[in-house]
Amino acid sequence: MVNKEILDKCVEHKHALIFAAGIATAIVGKKLLESKAVKDAATQGMASVMTIRKDAEETFQDMREEAEEIVMDANEETKKEIYVEAKD
Repeated sequence: MVNKEILDKCVEHKHALIFAAGIATAIVGKKLLESKAVKDAATQGMASVMTIRKDAEETFQDMREEAEEIVMDANEETKKEIYVEAKD
């Protein structure tokens, strides 16, 4: 019977309990975010992202250079064909 009364009181003040749970969550979240383990994990994650970004930029630059070379070669072939046709 005591449990029923406690449950009824809790239901009666559910907004206060939700508010208290929100405050407790904020406090625990703040402590968690300030912990060294989370900071280390975030630092490692950021380092990984920066490394991936650098690799992607290098790959993109290589692709761009190769594409420019292909275009230049194609233009040279076209110029040679035009020169040969004009010469004939």
